[in-house]
Formats: sequence, structure tokens, C-alpha cells
Amino acid sequence: MRTKTLILGGVRSGKSRLAERLAIKSSLPVTYIATATAQDDEMRTRIAAHRVQRPDHWYLIEEPIQLATVLEEHATAGHCVLVDCLTLWLTNLLTAEDATLFERERAVLLAVLPRLAGQLILVSNETNMGVTPLGKLSRRYCDEAGCLHQELAQVCDQVILTVAGLPHILKGNPF
Repeated sequence: MRTKTLILGGVRSGKSRLAERLAIKSSLPVTYIATATAQDDEMRTRIAAHRVQRPDHWYLIEEPIQLATVLEEHATAGHCVLVDCLTLWLTNLLTAEDATLFERERAVLLAVLPRLAGQLILVSNETNMGVTPLGKLSRRYCDEAGCLHQELAQVCDQVILTVAGLPHILKGNPF
């Protein structure tokens, strides 16, 4: 089965938990791609909590930048790949010293996605449901996240918005 699912939601909305449930439900071997980097104690705690709730037999790849390259290698027929999360990946790219890195990696990801095999589950924070943030980088982050989500929604078979632990199907079949 070849499906692509985009799961959006706010912080602590239940989007990662839902993604993990869908990966388990697939009954396929799972590769979990983590994009977070442990740059402070708070992030180390979050990463540790995610590790505890994941099944031990899942294959873990930690890749904060070259997401498309890793997806091309691991998104194969008969496998499920779960990416958590795209907005952390976006942050890593926008704060990199190389100002052109974001555009290059984003373009490669969008080019690769339509041809990936297997089941793909993408998790991302929906950041654009409140006030416009102060600061140029924060506004760019929200703008880029919104544009990325719109582009991903076009190539995904299913799009789910998770609020208070409840999934709301925006596109695709209910599960």
C-alpha cells in the first residue's frame, strides 16, 4: 500500500501519538525519522519522552537537515516511515548558517514525495491559527510552515488536524 498522511496540530495536541497509532496499525516495519536536535534541557526532556512511548523494535534515524535523502532511502514498499516533525526540520533549516539550505532542501523534499513508496506519515505543528508573531524570523517561520503544509496537503492522500487528542479528517477517508 502506498499512502501519504499529513498530521497537523498544535503543541501537545496528540498529533505524534496519533501518528504512532497509525504506524502500529499499518502492521508494517516502521522507520521513525526524528528531526529534533537536543540543544537544551527542555528539548532533551521532550526527546526522551518520545523515545519512551515508541516501540523498541522501530528503526530510528535522527536527521535534522537532509530529510529527502533519508526518505528516498527508507520509504520503500512494505514499510511505514514516520517523520516527526516537519516544523522542527523547518526550524533547523531556517536557523542554519547557509541561507540557501532551506530552499534547496524544501525543493528536494517536494520533488521526492510524490514518488515515494510504502506508507508515509508526516507530523507537523500547525502554527498559523493565532496572532502574527513579532520578529522577522518568527513571521518567516510561520509563513514557510503554512506554505509547506499547503504544498504537502496537495500530495498527501490524507490530511488530519489533531485538536485536544481528537483527529479531524480534512482530506481522505476516515479511519
